[in-house]
Amino acid sequence: MAAATTHPLIINNKPHKTDATFPVYSPATGEHLHNFSSASIADADSAIDAASKALPAWRSLPPNKKRDIFLKAADLMEKRQEELGKHSAAETGAAAAWASFDLGLSSEILRDVAGRISSIAGSIPQTSREGVSALVYKEPYGVILAIAPWNAPYILGVRSIAFPLAAGNTVILKAPEFSPMCSTGIVQALHDAGLPDGVLNLIAHKPEDAAAVTKHLIENPSIKKINFTGSTNVGRIIAKLAGENLKPVLLELGGKAPAIVWEDADLDAAAMECAVGSFLHGGQICMSTERIIVHESIIDKFEEAFKKAVAGFSPSDADPPILINKTGVSKNLALLKDAVSKGAKVIHGDHTSSAAETKMHPVVVRGTTKDMDLYYTESFGPTVSVMTVKTEEEALALANDTEYGLSSAVFTRDLARGLRFAKGIETGAVHINGMTVHDETALPHGGTKNSGYGRFGSSGLEEWVRTKTVTFKD
Repeated sequence: MAAATTHPLIINNKPHKTDATFPVYSPATGEHLHNFSSASIADADSAIDAASKALPAWRSLPPNKKRDIFLKAADLMEKRQEELGKHSAAETGAAAAWASFDLGLSSEILRDVAGRISSIAGSIPQTSREGVSALVYKEPYGVILAIAPWNAPYILGVRSIAFPLAAGNTVILKAPEFSPMCSTGIVQALHDAGLPDGVLNLIAHKPEDAAAVTKHLIENPSIKKINFTGSTNVGRIIAKLAGENLKPVLLELGGKAPAIVWEDADLDAAAMECAVGSFLHGGQICMSTERIIVHESIIDKFEEAFKKAVAGFSPSDADPPILINKTGVSKNLALLKDAVSKGAKVIHGDHTSSAAETKMHPVVVRGTTKDMDLYYTESFGPTVSVMTVKTEEEALALANDTEYGLSSAVFTRDLARGLRFAKGIETGAVHINGMTVHDETALPHGGTKNSGYGRFGSSGLEEWVRTKTVTFKD
């Protein structure tokens, strides 16, 4: 058997091999796909040095030249979609439809950001003293550490670097150990589009080295700001390290997204939106629907429509969704076992076993209560709870009874009611008559509470510049 290929880091636009490597496996088959270079502290320092040296020239490059690089990179990613899609399917188990969406939106992000680069503008405020004028510049921070996850490797990888780069920062992208070749594809597209040496560097490391390498990067004085997308538990660690080093950080973390289905909703439409929102990509999306809160007067009709929608979206006789590893499956089965043992009822799917170690069909439960682990825990898998309420006040209380606050949905024909719910739900986004999974470049994206702080999306460039006030006598 031929030895597995070892892929390098990319530092200063050049392949960078390391002494240590780590294996990458297919979650679908368990196959050893390839090895990837594992960064040491010294390798991380090489990336910081390259990004630091590239900063002066990149920050002063005119916006139109930055724009052209982004547009060309978007074109390259589209041309390479077949190859990049294979990496996504192999490394993360992504279904073809999800991989296509992930790649399509990532190119759109690059184009959208390219068009916003020239919008960065300072101001000339009126001062309080005669004969004194002032300028307010907006300047890039410097070297940025971007940490992106595996579950939407192209969308989340691109957004973690595109906004900082567009604002004139240089970036070190720390790739997820599950999907480093997806991250490689993003970096290669930008480099091939003409991104200068050292402006964007790619590192990855063995899981056991994560704490040491990440701590070293955040503590390095050259790193000026961090963005992290991932679990709330890891986000707390990142935030603590950043705080100890007095560095700003943008966090987009976990979720427990509620969907409220009111008595006047279009039930068939709501059922389908909730099915897709719950089980797209096996529920492995931070915005995935985890609680469906239904007015009690329509619960029987909704349950029937929802089970039909789930069966159509993810048929029981088709291949089940692939989860990133067996831990995801075992976690969901454990949550369901605990819920059922305490009185919850399974109304769709099998909660006792999975199709394979890393595969699991959707499961829907009713009667989830606060004493069950499933009530508060983010499942991050193909599990959703259906709950009933009588009043708007009860619906809001249930929707907000979580540490998370990323996304939510409301289904009603009454826009005034929908907006009333939207005002009361404690999430970064509320989608009226649309599913909780919603991401587009024209809108700001981020959470509240333990789902993080800061925003990607349309307001994202402002996250990556800081003001400098200059006064002078006329």
